[in-house]
Amino acid sequence: MKTKILDTVLLFALPASGKSEVRTYMDSKTFLSRLGGRSPVGPTLQLDDYPYVHFMHRIDDELKKHGMAYVFYKGPDRPFANPFEWGTLIELLNEDYDDLLNNRVFTPGSASQLMFDRLDRARAKVGLPEALAMLPWKVRLAVGAALEEETAAELARKNATCAQDRKGRTIFIEAARGGANGAAFPLTPPFGYGYAFERLSDAILDRAGVLYIWVTPEESRRKNRERGRPDGQGSILHHMVPMEVMLGDYGCDDMEYLISTSGRKDSVKVERIVVVKDRKGQPRYAEKTWHLPVARFDNRKDLTTFVRKPEREWKPAEAARIHDELVRSLTILARA
Repeated sequence: MKTKILDTVLLFALPASGKSEVRTYMDSKTFLSRLGGRSPVGPTLQLDDYPYVHFMHRIDDELKKHGMAYVFYKGPDRPFANPFEWGTLIELLNEDYDDLLNNRVFTPGSASQLMFDRLDRARAKVGLPEALAMLPWKVRLAVGAALEEETAAELARKNATCAQDRKGRTIFIEAARGGANGAAFPLTPPFGYGYAFERLSDAILDRAGVLYIWVTPEESRRKNRERGRPDGQGSILHHMVPMEVMLGDYGCDDMEYLISTSGRKDSVKVERIVVVKDRKGQPRYAEKTWHLPVARFDNRKDLTTFVRKPEREWKPAEAARIHDELVRSLTILARA
């Protein structure tokens, strides 16, 4: 049986589990050369909520320089001031995905001011105040100027992704979620993957399967410490999550719980009320249910860390191990 090409993959797992290494490997010449023309994925288009996490920190840093209170975090190495920012991040991914489906690119006068507007709009969707719109205008301009180079580079990357022809390609959406160490299940919103799935757009849920990078919370914390570099907070491969956040927000995750309670093998169940039109074209409310297929990439015995090195330094045996597990799990997902 011919394996179909996956349309959209939710690359979900705890921090430092290997998500970004898997993405990096799939973009490598090594991956393409080992495929031999057979693959459950096409060339990848990649979305990630981490750049928004980073920019939230950068905005707070700049606000502090101007004597203003933080908007997003309790402190520079602390959790979100309001945990519903996890929903803000999902709303930004929903917007990115819609831009990608519609080949939508942006050429604003200021990339940073566009970012500020997007953050406020996403916050409003989860019931948080549009705090950046309420900043004194001179402060907002100054913070924007300090971040313009970084935000312009990120916008250029997003525009390049969204401008691509999607035919034959696979979209990967990366995010990390979890709950407090020792928390009971189901996790209380807005924590965990359950809340993330509930906020994902219909367009994503209609097309997506889940590739879960499987590590223990203890291994996630170990790898998080190992990967961190002092200058790596803007990097998907080398940033380090503060330990208070690792224990309070990522001390466990609910993927196994969601699978075990979905009512269908190797899937997660998402239910919501949607508005549909009846035969006369009048709107009415209806229940809609998705069962998203889930495949596990087993990284409990580390298969991915070597990818942080330059590709020329990868050993054939290392590449073979990650390749075999990746193709195995993606093939299961495609056949589901």
